[in-house]
Amino acid sequence: MADELNTESTDAAPATKKAGRESVFHRLYVGTGAFDIVGKRKRWYIFFAVLVLVCIASIGIKGFNLGIEFEGGTQIQMPARGANGPITADEAKQAFADALGQQADSAQTVGVGDAATVELRSDTLDADQVAKVKQTLFDQLQPIGGNGQPSVQAISDSAVSASWGQEISQQALIALAVFMVLVTVFLAVYFERWMAVTALIALVHDIVVTAGIYSLVGFEVTPATVIGLLTILGFSLYDTVVVFDKVKENTRGILGLTRRTYAETANLALNQTLMRSINTSVIALLPVLGLLVVGYILLGSGTLQDLALVQLSGMLAGVLSSLFLATPLLVDFKMRDPRYKQQAERVRARRANQARKAAEREADFDASDDEALDAELRKEKAYAAAASIPARTPKSQPRRGRPSGKRKR
Repeated sequence: MADELNTESTDAAPATKKAGRESVFHRLYVGTGAFDIVGKRKRWYIFFAVLVLVCIASIGIKGFNLGIEFEGGTQIQMPARGANGPITADEAKQAFADALGQQADSAQTVGVGDAATVELRSDTLDADQVAKVKQTLFDQLQPIGGNGQPSVQAISDSAVSASWGQEISQQALIALAVFMVLVTVFLAVYFERWMAVTALIALVHDIVVTAGIYSLVGFEVTPATVIGLLTILGFSLYDTVVVFDKVKENTRGILGLTRRTYAETANLALNQTLMRSINTSVIALLPVLGLLVVGYILLGSGTLQDLALVQLSGMLAGVLSSLFLATPLLVDFKMRDPRYKQQAERVRARRANQARKAAEREADFDASDDEALDAELRKEKAYAAAASIPARTPKSQPRRGRPSGKRKR
């Protein structure tokens, strides 16, 4: 099996050699199969396997940085501007410790400029503890309220129950399961079984990698993150369907043809949609980057940050999987069918026959050239031999007419 796949992967080598002299951008726009993605699928498998293993290990060992909506607790928020100057997250965390004798779970500054705020999160506090923390924060940091003066009313608090986040997670998992079932049915009907299977594998890869990135980097997981994760599934599936639609178009009736193998035809389809996938991804990522920069940095909205981060990482993972994982896996699954193996053998036999005929024509051409050269040499030798013979002078002939001598009388 491995030898057959390796043989197929080398079939597209002549095209790549010819295209190697062209620029990368020209090959991207032309899409003539210059990038041998399917032929080098083993290295992509290794790359994706390592990536997924790292993500799973991080999820299992490190876990997630769950937000207050999932763990429950108390959140205290106040302006990051005080009477004595800017208020930092460390100063607010220290004031919290001075008030209750325990550290807050987290402290961070959200937003910039006048819209910047400091958020403190901790375990669930009772009313007396919340009042004590607020008074200590006001006494030490003097946060400035909306009237431009230090005010204890500028400090707000909210209690969050963990059951709310759990309900959101449960509903999201149900929605994900329903979505994947419907997607499987659609792909199996519109395309075929193996395309549906590979599309789901790529989809699971995107979910695992996105979750792994959140675990590795330590991004906070909030309900907005869960919602954003569901939105990237459609994008990932869209890119995969675009590539598969081109593969389906190119491979229609391929079992009766001997020009290309299934692997080469699928690789050609990838090259033909490569520039489209890149353009679509860039255009889709621009609003996400705008959401991250404008929504979070300028407006100071943590919800927009969560949405942008999960969409950014999920879209990048979706583009990689749709181009470098889904189609190579499809080729491997299809080549399990004996019909596609036989078609690949016929393609190789035809190419071997063409190569043999070309070699014979070249040999015949060389032989005819040798015969013509020998004939020319023989002619030149004949001319040289004729030129080397000295020219003979003609003998004197007697005069015709009257004989010489005396006349008879």
